[in-house]
Amino acid sequence: MIFLIGFLSGIVSGMGIGGGTIMIPALVFFAGTPQQIAQSVNLLFFIPTAIMAITVHIKNKNIDFKLAIPIIIAGLVGAYFGSQLAISLPGLTLKKWFGFFLLGMGLYEMFRGFKKRS
Repeated sequence: MIFLIGFLSGIVSGMGIGGGTIMIPALVFFAGTPQQIAQSVNLLFFIPTAIMAITVHIKNKNIDFKLAIPIIIAGLVGAYFGSQLAISLPGLTLKKWFGFFLLGMGLYEMFRGFKKRS
């Protein structure tokens, strides 16, 4: 089951969708993993995926480093504080917030798709 979850997450991640949308719920519901552990596994899973993506984008000269550096620094600071918040929240609360996040992103993508077609 763990292999299948990782395999499907890798396929979805390679398509640019984000493997966490598959991996986190699958680990929580099918593998019985606590929410904090599932989210930390997802973050570790993201590292090699991100390295591959950034390598391709640097090679293709798709990165404006003057724009990217401040975003990277702000992202690292936000990641630190976000991880501290996630550790301090009870698993059920974190699970609910993650569910709201997925719902919000799904609605955003759905309505963005409707706008593109019109």
